[in-house]
Amino acid sequence: MKAVQIVGLGEPLQLHEVPQPEPGPGEIRIKVQAAGICHSDVHYRDGTADVGFVPITPGHEVAGVVDKLGAGVSSVALGDRVALHYLLTCGQCDYCRRGLEQFCPEARMLGKDVDGGYAEYVVVPARNAVHVADSVGIAAAAIMMCSSATAFHALRRARIRAGDRVAVFGVGGLGMSGLQLTRACGATEVFAVDTDAGKLKVAESYGARPINPADGAVEQQLREATQGRGVDVALECAGLPVTQQQALASLAVHGRLALAGIAGEAFAVDSYATVINREAEIVGVSDHLYGELTTLMEFARGGLLDLDSVITERLALDAAEINRHLDSLAGFHGSTRSVIVFD
Repeated sequence: MKAVQIVGLGEPLQLHEVPQPEPGPGEIRIKVQAAGICHSDVHYRDGTADVGFVPITPGHEVAGVVDKLGAGVSSVALGDRVALHYLLTCGQCDYCRRGLEQFCPEARMLGKDVDGGYAEYVVVPARNAVHVADSVGIAAAAIMMCSSATAFHALRRARIRAGDRVAVFGVGGLGMSGLQLTRACGATEVFAVDTDAGKLKVAESYGARPINPADGAVEQQLREATQGRGVDVALECAGLPVTQQQALASLAVHGRLALAGIAGEAFAVDSYATVINREAEIVGVSDHLYGELTTLMEFARGGLLDLDSVITERLALDAAEINRHLDSLAGFHGSTRSVIVFD
């Protein structure tokens, strides 16, 4: 089968012919129909984040059709449309039993520690399959597995409540899902912070008020827009020290900052002015949970989450095109969401 792979850290991805995988007991094989291109894939290609081995097939936002069943599988059937929870865990440790599977000591990530979805077929445990609702597009289901899921987990970690005012910093793929989900979670006012006028225009279509740093200090704009109060929840998706500082400075009393973006540098914290004096909280966000994926699928089924409108580019399994998109993401110039779509 064809697979686009990381062959060396810091090197362009390459298209290879590799053996078609076979499912073992308790596993299923998926004929991939869509695989999202995520900013994390930039980190894996460039060596900013470790991968399990090379060559490895990236791609952790994956959806398709069940093509083959391993022994003992009864939870899915041949031909089922499924999306894949990208964390492969033991299912038996204390963390897994408590619904904290992202901290399983044996956890492996699809597309990072094992071969992922930039390929025609992929094998995963059957318990990682999430059935795709009939009304949900397969490409939308794929990106739901990471960008939407991480945003939803972040909002839950920040204890979003009905009536909260929320600011989303960075409205790429993760942020666009976050904007929609804040409304689904009951936020009364939502702000989108970004330097890209095009993305801010899309954010407005989701009911968010745009905040552009070119118009002045972000925290000042947000305080003026909230009558001096600040926001109850700040969801930081860009992973930049400057936006992390802006998000923290924008919090109201008892505000919560959820850090979902991955930064390569530390950011400074004025502990008294921005944290102690407001009894604010900085909350870390790590991956997401299987149960959140099923909730998101219900949101999408009910029309509360529209991911097809977020996808701006669909491309083939072509190494040159994928590298071009990863290069754009590396410079924070990428389109809102790009998805590899298989014929």
